[in-house]
Amino acid sequence: MLGLIRRRVASSPSILGQSLSSIRSIANKEILLQPRGELCPVRNYSRLILAGSSPSIRTTRDVLGSVMPEPIGQMWSMHFSSETGDLVDAVVPFMGESINDGILATFLKKSGDRVELDELIAQIETDKVTIDVASPESGVIEKFVANEGDTVEPGTKIAVILKSGEGVSHVGPSEKAVPQPSSPVETIDKNQPSKVETTPVTEKPKAPSPLSPKPSAQEPQLPTKERERRIPMTTLRKRIAKRLKDSQNTYAMLTTFNEVDMTNLMKLRSDFKDAFVEKHGVKLGLMSGFIKAAASGLQNQPAINAVIDGDDIVYRDYIDISVAVGTPKGLVVPVIRNADKMNFAEIEKEINALAKKATEGRLSIDEMAGGSFTISNGGVYGSLISTPIINPPQSAILGMHSIVNRPMVVGGEIVPRPMMYIALTYDHRLIDGREAVYFLRRVKDVVEDPRRLLLDV
Repeated sequence: MLGLIRRRVASSPSILGQSLSSIRSIANKEILLQPRGELCPVRNYSRLILAGSSPSIRTTRDVLGSVMPEPIGQMWSMHFSSETGDLVDAVVPFMGESINDGILATFLKKSGDRVELDELIAQIETDKVTIDVASPESGVIEKFVANEGDTVEPGTKIAVILKSGEGVSHVGPSEKAVPQPSSPVETIDKNQPSKVETTPVTEKPKAPSPLSPKPSAQEPQLPTKERERRIPMTTLRKRIAKRLKDSQNTYAMLTTFNEVDMTNLMKLRSDFKDAFVEKHGVKLGLMSGFIKAAASGLQNQPAINAVIDGDDIVYRDYIDISVAVGTPKGLVVPVIRNADKMNFAEIEKEINALAKKATEGRLSIDEMAGGSFTISNGGVYGSLISTPIINPPQSAILGMHSIVNRPMVVGGEIVPRPMMYIALTYDHRLIDGREAVYFLRRVKDVVEDPRRLLLDV
């Protein structure tokens, strides 16, 4: 029997070679199916090769040498380490008593950027104001855990800050780091045909679209989507739209008009503008004169400073005047509190401070809360006349307009005068026409002759 086996082996010298080739083929397939970086298949392969053929030892070294560089490169490209204990969360701050959530509008920084303490990293839009999110510590932004457009609440984590932020390397895929040899699959299959076969993808034939009837010559052509630009409404814009529509649906609005000769107020500003700036540090504008005139009118006509609350009428003992300010994000109305107790300089300083905050989006909830009456100056945009809409829950609003030189009869003669139309829109459920006209006449008298404020006449 032993002799028979020896003769068969001697007569088939290729059996051993075929067996070794099968082993190599099995090993190759095993490496191809395993994820990169696992060394168990490499050990199995080296034992099989050493049992069969010495020339493949070089291939084994190539395999072992090419497994490690990938994890090493990944380790160098990691921006931060969470084992240092220096990670701090940046969370959404408190937004105000009446605001429960907001939309994460934009990130002001990118992942990997260095930030200082209290430096702004994101902005959140609410239905009233824009909330800033500041960095709680100096360091480097490790990552953002929220996305733009997400609805967030106070206390929601949006970013992670690495306090130490030193020695951080930004290794991108295009930067030169550790040279990486070719992968194990490329080394083994360099002189062999590829084991992976790809199936060509054939596109399905598109179904012919039904022919649309051609529009007639008289039919209007609607703009195509290529000539349109669609953007989502901001939360602030949605809130403005809702409040204005609610105002129209709730109030019985009526508007009365008058015109004001601006000669004396403009002369007052021209005569004392330099001395006013030198003493108070702000310019003397026309708005302070109208605010003082409106405060005087509200004192004379308390119904315009009142509000309907259910079946009751609430008369206010204070005069907080809201001033409408147009910003790139929408219309906001910061409040000048106790305007009746302020002088011209204090009003001008408050207007400048609030207008600057409104433009920069830094108004707080408290600076816009309340308000018993609103003044809107459309004249800064060139409006000649308009009917302003009441700012809920107030009962009236005064509209100012542009100053235009017009021919007026003064002392029996026709002379040019700088004239302004003013409009008062009021809630007719609470305010009668008599109170509205008397109020507007008081504003007209004070603006045309500011000395009435000194004499209280």
